[in-house]
Amino acid sequence: MALDNEVIVEMKHIDMWFQGVHALDDVSLTLRRGEVHALMGENGAGKSTLMKILIGLYVPNKGEIWYKGEKLHIRSVMDTKKLGISMIFQEFNQVKYMSVMENIYLGREPKTKTGSIDFNKMYEDSKKLLESLGVDLEPKTKMADLTVAKFQLVEIVKAISYNADVIIMDEPTSALSDSEIQYLLKMVRLLCSQGKAIVFISHKLEEVYGVCNRVTILRDGHFIHSGLVSEISEAQMIKYMVNRDVSELYPKQEAEIGEVVLEVKNLTRAGEFKDVSFTLRKGEILGFAGLMGAGRTELMETIMGMRKPDSGEIYLYGKKIVNRIPEDAIKRGIIMVPEDRKKNGLILKLNIRDNILMSSIKKCVRHGMIQKSLEKKYCDEFGNKLEIKRSSDEQICAKLSGGNQQKVVVARVLNADPDIIILDEPTRGIDIKTKSDIHRLMSQLACEGKSVIMVSSELAEVLGISDRIIVLNEGRLTGILDRSEADPSTVMEYAIKNETKGS
Repeated sequence: MALDNEVIVEMKHIDMWFQGVHALDDVSLTLRRGEVHALMGENGAGKSTLMKILIGLYVPNKGEIWYKGEKLHIRSVMDTKKLGISMIFQEFNQVKYMSVMENIYLGREPKTKTGSIDFNKMYEDSKKLLESLGVDLEPKTKMADLTVAKFQLVEIVKAISYNADVIIMDEPTSALSDSEIQYLLKMVRLLCSQGKAIVFISHKLEEVYGVCNRVTILRDGHFIHSGLVSEISEAQMIKYMVNRDVSELYPKQEAEIGEVVLEVKNLTRAGEFKDVSFTLRKGEILGFAGLMGAGRTELMETIMGMRKPDSGEIYLYGKKIVNRIPEDAIKRGIIMVPEDRKKNGLILKLNIRDNILMSSIKKCVRHGMIQKSLEKKYCDEFGNKLEIKRSSDEQICAKLSGGNQQKVVVARVLNADPDIIILDEPTRGIDIKTKSDIHRLMSQLACEGKSVIMVSSELAEVLGISDRIIVLNEGRLTGILDRSEADPSTVMEYAIKNETKGS
């Protein structure tokens, strides 16, 4: 894929301190034209800090940055954009009520001779740019009408509009479907063929091996390894990142599986799922697999009372229940960790303590008063159990890494002491070590007699931690597999069953 070996960026011996914390310790990185360079490491390893130094958001305490053979003295993000270095952040910054072309040229709109915005030129320039990258978007389309995947594509086009030679992509596929991911990776390859240098930050090893030429691995702010992706195995890459073997990713313990605690009969919601029936037993981890749009999340939200079913029944310990709102489910001991932790799982402006205690503040009340000692007890108990990296329980959740935010959501759920825990994409967008921690916790909960439902788009995760696997396709249940009989090809066969029928 690489056009040549021309070095375009050299970051040499970078050191960075934050309030006494050594975030980066003697880290170096070399980027070459026409290559995709994976930057790997668990959350907190220093990946984003290193890239924010490259784009001028942070000034390192030590080290040098060389760009196209010249030593840089970066003063601002605008300096690096003018030089041709752009970063596409995981959190989008588009103005939704504006058009695609207005977002691409926001703050640097072409002007007419009279000083007003030249919308005709903006349209023509945007159209040429979009077409050159193979992006099928009308420049006048409002951002609010686009999918998340197309938001991502607009960000890439915006970066290219600065004539960027270096493009940094931070978790670009974390919210995309499989088909959208393939389209994005195709664009990455196109950019490389045009001589761009791409930094690709991702926790998904299959993407790294699918699109990246080189890899640099950081751990705890230290440089660990750099080299060709083709010369390092997945097992070795994981070992470099988390200093543990791949076998530890799915620490499954054998739990005693008991009585049926939840039974769903012929649950239907028009346009989302139809006639779904299954049981969940005490001490069981029940995995839900399927392609994007299979109806898994919608099914879980209906069980929780977030959506109203058209027909069907739900039984808890043999008694029929109706959850009209989520609070009904929570009172019955059913609680859910949602897919979108930032939108539905956390209040980012609140601190760790308030988020953890949100669903169970009554536990801290004595004689009509909230007891600070009990608040501290429960925060310490679940914060330590989940190993949440924090300066204190007063730390605002928006300042935590993605993995630690996910742990806070799980801590809130566990603090409510439910019998049934529904985890929707519990490890999406988090690092390998945190994934392993959450898998271990799931297994421990099952051993304690809790019942766990896990929805995941990662087939290895479903196979690695589930006792049974339920497969949905286009809203219909197409397969129920025991752990002993499940393998990737069998699960995928059920996941596309309707599509292959009669072929």
